[in-house]
Amino acid sequence: MDSSNRERVEAALAALVRENRFTIAVVFPLVGAALFVSSHEGWLPGWLAMNPALVLFGTLVMRLPLVVGLAPLVDRRVGLGLLAVTAYSYAIEYVGIHYGVPYGEFSYQLELGPMVGGVPVGLPVFFLPLVVNSYLLVSLLLPRAGRIRRTLAALAVVLAVDLVLDPAAVGLGFWAYVGGGFYYGVPLSNFAGWVLSGLIAVSLVEWGFDREALSARLRECEFALDDFVSFVVLWGAMNVYFGNWVAVALAVGLTAGLVRTDRFDFVGVGREPAEQS
Repeated sequence: MDSSNRERVEAALAALVRENRFTIAVVFPLVGAALFVSSHEGWLPGWLAMNPALVLFGTLVMRLPLVVGLAPLVDRRVGLGLLAVTAYSYAIEYVGIHYGVPYGEFSYQLELGPMVGGVPVGLPVFFLPLVVNSYLLVSLLLPRAGRIRRTLAALAVVLAVDLVLDPAAVGLGFWAYVGGGFYYGVPLSNFAGWVLSGLIAVSLVEWGFDREALSARLRECEFALDDFVSFVVLWGAMNVYFGNWVAVALAVGLTAGLVRTDRFDFVGVGREPAEQS
């Protein structure tokens, strides 16, 4: 695709996201939460309950703002960085499933789409945005931070994200840890593993993106973090359903960070990005 066609496609997708921000960032995750609860309670027919194709479709729709927001920045270096994170995510997940490191012994209880070697083929759709969203949030909140501080802050956000995601996913039966764990069925080893895997993934993202280009894009793209909005709405709601109140508090903390970026008002009106001071 030549540059002019690429620009037209990117502009059309940006317009689509911009015109449907509330639907994508709030309605879709709320519908997803309702379907998860209905599946868990046995209110849906078997063919529809936790349907992998439906889960993947909803996830892809919610990822659209992130993909469209970053698309203009994707050159060879960024592509290599994202490809490296993708390959790493498959490798670390395979090792985790078959050898119990670094997260502890666990297994998928539901097939999240096609599986190869026990690993979902769509894993990057679930894993990669968690890391990139965390990195973008820190980039907006700490625009002048140096590389080490930015990397460590992004790692802290990644850990907070997993502390929100994992207990709800375990409650829904997406996956389970052998012997359970102290944190709503999740063992300490999982979070220790995320320190390692998160650090490597964040470092690869840091290597891939040009800081000045990323900062400029974040200033001009008001929907760049809408996928993170979807995350806190969906998984915050699921933790409320399961009564995982520590995870709910962490979701509220992530929401506070999003509010500070001034990118989404959570009422349905998209905000134009404020200039970074």
